[in-house]
Amino acid sequence: MADQDEDLVDVDPNDPADGSLPVHRWRQAGAGLATRRQLRAMGLRPGGQEPVARIECRRGKRFAWLYRIDRALPKIPMTLAKEAALDKAMEARQRCPGPCGRRYFHCLPLRTLGSCLECYDGTQAAPGSYMHYSVGHLAAAA
Repeated sequence: MADQDEDLVDVDPNDPADGSLPVHRWRQAGAGLATRRQLRAMGLRPGGQEPVARIECRRGKRFAWLYRIDRALPKIPMTLAKEAALDKAMEARQRCPGPCGRRYFHCLPLRTLGSCLECYDGTQAAPGSYMHYSVGHLAAAA
Protein backbone atom coordinates (compact mmCIF):
# COMPACT_ATOMS: atom_id res chain seq x y z
CA MET A 1 0.00 0.00 0.00
CA ALA A 2 2.88 2.40 0.75
CA ASP A 3 4.36 1.79 -2.75
CA GLN A 4 1.11 2.94 -4.38
CA ASP A 5 1.06 6.16 -2.35
CA GLU A 6 4.54 7.10 -3.56
CA ASP A 7 3.35 7.16 -7.19
CA LEU A 8 0.42 9.48 -6.48
CA VAL A 9 0.85 13.21 -6.92
CA ASP A 10 -1.40 15.77 -5.27
CA VAL A 11 -2.37 18.39 -7.89
CA ASP A 12 -4.06 21.67 -7.01
CA PRO A 13 -6.11 22.88 -10.04
CA ASN A 14 -5.61 26.51 -8.97
CA ASP A 15 -1.83 26.27 -8.64
CA PRO A 16 -0.11 27.11 -11.96
CA ALA A 17 3.26 25.95 -10.58
CA ASP A 18 2.60 22.38 -11.69
CA GLY A 19 2.13 23.44 -15.33
CA SER A 20 -1.66 23.19 -15.46
CA LEU A 21 -3.86 26.26 -15.58
CA PRO A 22 -7.34 26.57 -14.10
CA VAL A 23 -10.12 26.57 -16.66
CA HIS A 24 -13.15 28.81 -16.21
CA ARG A 25 -16.43 28.65 -18.06
CA TRP A 26 -17.81 31.61 -20.00
CA ARG A 27 -18.43 34.66 -17.74
CA GLN A 28 -17.19 32.79 -14.66
CA ALA A 29 -13.62 34.03 -14.42
CA GLY A 30 -12.57 35.51 -11.14
CA ALA A 31 -12.17 39.21 -10.47
CA GLY A 32 -8.79 40.64 -11.38
CA LEU A 33 -8.43 38.55 -14.56
CA ALA A 34 -8.85 39.76 -18.13
CA THR A 35 -8.23 38.63 -21.71
CA ARG A 36 -5.88 40.47 -24.07
CA ARG A 37 -8.80 42.33 -25.66
CA GLN A 38 -10.14 43.37 -22.28
CA LEU A 39 -6.68 44.57 -21.25
CA ARG A 40 -6.39 46.54 -24.50
CA ALA A 41 -9.77 48.19 -23.84
CA MET A 42 -8.40 49.28 -20.44
CA GLY A 43 -5.26 50.73 -22.06
CA LEU A 44 -3.07 47.86 -20.78
CA ARG A 45 -1.02 44.97 -22.18
CA PRO A 46 0.09 41.67 -20.59
CA GLY A 47 3.66 42.97 -20.31
CA GLY A 48 5.49 39.65 -20.55
CA GLN A 49 3.51 37.83 -17.86
CA GLU A 50 2.39 34.28 -18.48
CA PRO A 51 -1.35 33.54 -18.55
CA VAL A 52 -2.70 32.48 -15.18
CA ALA A 53 -5.94 30.86 -16.36
CA ARG A 54 -8.00 29.98 -19.39
CA ILE A 55 -11.62 30.78 -20.19
CA GLU A 56 -13.60 28.48 -22.47
CA CYS A 57 -16.83 28.87 -24.38
CA ARG A 58 -18.72 26.80 -26.95
CA ARG A 59 -18.09 23.66 -24.93
CA GLY A 60 -14.33 24.07 -24.99
CA LYS A 61 -14.02 24.70 -28.74
CA ARG A 62 -13.08 28.36 -28.20
CA PHE A 63 -10.82 29.68 -25.46
CA ALA A 64 -8.85 32.73 -24.39
CA TRP A 65 -5.95 33.17 -22.01
CA LEU A 66 -6.56 35.18 -18.86
CA TYR A 67 -3.98 37.55 -17.38
CA ARG A 68 -3.77 39.30 -14.03
CA ILE A 69 -4.80 42.93 -14.29
CA ASP A 70 -2.56 44.03 -11.41
CA ARG A 71 0.56 42.78 -13.28
CA ALA A 72 -0.42 44.37 -16.62
CA LEU A 73 1.59 47.29 -17.97
CA PRO A 74 0.40 50.36 -19.89
CA LYS A 75 0.19 50.08 -23.67
CA ILE A 76 3.16 51.36 -25.63
CA PRO A 77 2.05 54.48 -27.55
CA MET A 78 2.23 54.59 -31.34
CA THR A 79 5.25 56.52 -32.60
CA LEU A 80 5.56 58.30 -35.93
CA ALA A 81 8.12 55.72 -37.08
CA LYS A 82 5.75 52.83 -36.30
CA GLU A 83 2.89 54.62 -38.03
CA ALA A 84 5.03 55.18 -41.12
CA ALA A 85 6.10 51.52 -41.19
CA LEU A 86 2.49 50.32 -40.89
CA ASP A 87 1.40 52.70 -43.64
CA LYS A 88 4.15 51.42 -45.91
CA ALA A 89 3.12 47.79 -45.26
CA MET A 90 -0.53 48.56 -45.96
CA GLU A 91 0.39 50.45 -49.12
CA ALA A 92 2.06 47.32 -50.47
CA ARG A 93 -1.25 45.48 -50.08
CA GLN A 94 -3.45 48.32 -51.35
CA ARG A 95 -1.53 49.75 -54.32
CA CYS A 96 -2.06 48.21 -57.75
CA PRO A 97 1.20 47.16 -59.41
CA GLY A 98 -0.55 47.41 -62.80
CA PRO A 99 -0.61 50.37 -65.16
CA CYS A 100 -3.10 52.41 -63.10
CA GLY A 101 -0.93 52.43 -59.94
CA ARG A 102 -3.88 53.46 -57.76
CA ARG A 103 -3.96 52.97 -54.00
CA TYR A 104 -7.30 51.55 -52.90
CA PHE A 105 -8.98 51.76 -49.49
CA HIS A 106 -9.11 47.94 -49.36
CA CYS A 107 -6.51 45.20 -49.85
CA LEU A 108 -6.20 43.98 -53.41
CA PRO A 109 -6.24 40.29 -54.47
CA LEU A 110 -2.60 40.41 -55.48
CA ARG A 111 -1.94 36.69 -54.92
CA THR A 112 -4.81 35.55 -57.14
CA LEU A 113 -5.23 38.35 -59.71
CA GLY A 114 -1.97 40.25 -59.41
CA SER A 115 -3.66 43.65 -59.80
CA CYS A 116 -6.90 45.55 -59.29
CA LEU A 117 -10.01 44.46 -61.18
CA GLU A 118 -9.78 47.38 -63.59
CA CYS A 119 -6.28 46.36 -64.70
CA TYR A 120 -7.15 42.65 -64.63
CA ASP A 121 -10.36 42.53 -66.67
CA GLY A 122 -11.49 46.12 -67.27
CA THR A 123 -14.13 46.30 -64.52
CA GLN A 124 -14.53 49.99 -63.69
CA ALA A 125 -13.44 50.94 -60.18
CA ALA A 126 -15.81 53.15 -58.20
CA PRO A 127 -14.29 56.61 -57.73
CA GLY A 128 -14.79 56.35 -53.97
CA SER A 129 -12.84 53.10 -53.69
CA TYR A 130 -9.37 54.55 -54.27
CA MET A 131 -7.38 57.54 -53.07
CA HIS A 132 -7.17 60.61 -55.29
CA TYR A 133 -3.68 62.02 -54.89
CA SER A 134 -0.41 62.01 -56.75
CA VAL A 135 1.89 58.99 -56.64
CA GLY A 136 4.53 60.97 -54.73
CA HIS A 137 2.27 61.40 -51.69
CA LEU A 138 3.72 60.41 -48.35
CA ALA A 139 1.82 59.52 -45.22
CA ALA A 140 1.37 62.15 -42.52
CA ALA A 141 3.71 60.13 -40.30
CA ALA A 142 6.61 60.18 -42.72
